[in-house]
Amino acid sequence: MMTNNEVAQVFDTVLSSPGMNEQVRVDARISRKAILLLHQIIDGGSAGKDVQEGMPFSGLVSYATQEELKVLAADCLKKAGLEEINEKLLKLSEAAKK
Repeated sequence: MMTNNEVAQVFDTVLSSPGMNEQVRVDARISRKAILLLHQIIDGGSAGKDVQEGMPFSGLVSYATQEELKVLAADCLKKAGLEEINEKLLKLSEAAKK
Protein backbone atom coordinates (compact mmCIF):
# COMPACT_ATOMS: atom_id res chain seq x y z
CA MET A 1 0.00 0.00 0.00
CA MET A 2 1.24 3.47 -0.89
CA THR A 3 1.32 6.35 1.55
CA ASN A 4 -0.21 9.74 0.76
CA ASN A 5 3.30 11.12 0.33
CA GLU A 6 4.16 8.46 -2.26
CA VAL A 7 0.94 9.15 -4.16
CA ALA A 8 1.77 12.87 -4.13
CA GLN A 9 5.19 12.07 -5.59
CA VAL A 10 3.57 10.04 -8.38
CA PHE A 11 1.19 12.92 -9.16
CA ASP A 12 4.13 15.34 -9.20
CA THR A 13 6.05 13.04 -11.55
CA VAL A 14 3.11 12.76 -13.94
CA LEU A 15 2.53 16.51 -13.92
CA SER A 16 6.16 17.16 -14.80
CA SER A 17 6.36 14.59 -17.60
CA PRO A 18 7.03 15.71 -21.20
CA GLY A 19 4.07 17.21 -22.99
CA MET A 20 2.10 18.17 -19.89
CA ASN A 21 2.69 21.89 -20.52
CA GLU A 22 1.33 21.70 -24.07
CA GLN A 23 -1.75 23.78 -24.75
CA VAL A 24 -5.04 21.97 -25.43
CA ARG A 25 -7.96 23.69 -27.14
CA VAL A 26 -11.19 23.08 -25.28
CA ASP A 27 -14.30 24.57 -26.84
CA ALA A 28 -17.15 24.18 -24.40
CA ARG A 29 -20.50 25.72 -23.71
CA ILE A 30 -21.37 25.87 -20.04
CA SER A 31 -23.54 28.15 -17.98
CA ARG A 32 -22.18 31.16 -16.17
CA LYS A 33 -23.35 29.54 -12.95
CA ALA A 34 -21.19 26.48 -13.64
CA ILE A 35 -18.19 28.67 -14.46
CA LEU A 36 -18.58 30.62 -11.23
CA LEU A 37 -18.94 27.43 -9.20
CA LEU A 38 -15.95 25.87 -10.93
CA HIS A 39 -13.88 28.91 -10.05
CA GLN A 40 -15.02 28.72 -6.43
CA ILE A 41 -14.15 25.01 -6.26
CA ILE A 42 -10.69 25.55 -7.73
CA ASP A 43 -10.05 28.59 -5.55
CA GLY A 44 -11.22 26.75 -2.44
CA GLY A 45 -9.27 23.64 -3.34
CA SER A 46 -6.05 25.57 -3.81
CA ALA A 47 -6.58 27.11 -0.38
CA GLY A 48 -7.19 23.66 1.11
CA LYS A 49 -10.84 24.21 1.99
CA ASP A 50 -14.30 23.43 0.66
CA VAL A 51 -16.39 26.06 -1.13
CA GLN A 52 -17.65 27.19 2.27
CA GLU A 53 -16.21 25.93 5.51
CA GLY A 54 -18.25 23.05 6.85
CA MET A 55 -20.62 22.93 3.88
CA PRO A 56 -20.12 20.23 1.24
CA PHE A 57 -20.16 21.23 -2.42
CA SER A 58 -23.06 18.91 -3.21
CA GLY A 59 -25.27 20.82 -0.79
CA LEU A 60 -24.68 24.14 -2.54
CA VAL A 61 -25.65 23.39 -6.12
CA SER A 62 -28.31 21.50 -7.97
CA TYR A 63 -27.79 18.03 -9.34
CA ALA A 64 -28.05 19.42 -12.90
CA THR A 65 -25.20 21.88 -12.30
CA GLN A 66 -23.06 19.15 -10.74
CA GLU A 67 -23.65 17.01 -13.81
CA GLU A 68 -22.78 19.94 -16.10
CA LEU A 69 -19.44 20.34 -14.32
CA LYS A 70 -18.77 16.58 -14.53
CA VAL A 71 -19.42 16.65 -18.29
CA LEU A 72 -17.09 19.63 -18.67
CA ALA A 73 -14.34 17.89 -16.70
CA ALA A 74 -14.74 14.67 -18.69
CA ASP A 75 -14.71 16.61 -21.97
CA CYS A 76 -11.50 18.41 -20.97
CA LEU A 77 -9.81 15.11 -20.04
CA LYS A 78 -10.89 13.53 -23.32
CA LYS A 79 -9.72 16.44 -25.47
CA ALA A 80 -6.38 16.45 -23.66
CA GLY A 81 -5.97 12.67 -24.02
CA LEU A 82 -5.71 12.22 -20.27
CA GLU A 83 -8.62 9.88 -19.52
CA GLU A 84 -6.54 6.76 -18.94
CA ILE A 85 -3.87 8.43 -16.84
CA ASN A 86 -6.58 10.11 -14.74
CA GLU A 87 -8.19 6.73 -14.02
CA LYS A 88 -4.85 5.29 -12.93
CA LEU A 89 -4.09 8.26 -10.70
CA LEU A 90 -7.53 7.96 -9.09
CA LYS A 91 -6.86 4.29 -8.34
CA LEU A 92 -3.54 5.21 -6.73
CA SER A 93 -5.09 7.87 -4.54
CA GLU A 94 -7.93 5.54 -3.50
CA ALA A 95 -5.41 2.86 -2.59
CA ALA A 96 -3.51 5.34 -0.40
CA LYS A 97 -6.70 6.21 1.51
CA LYS A 98 -7.27 2.59 2.55
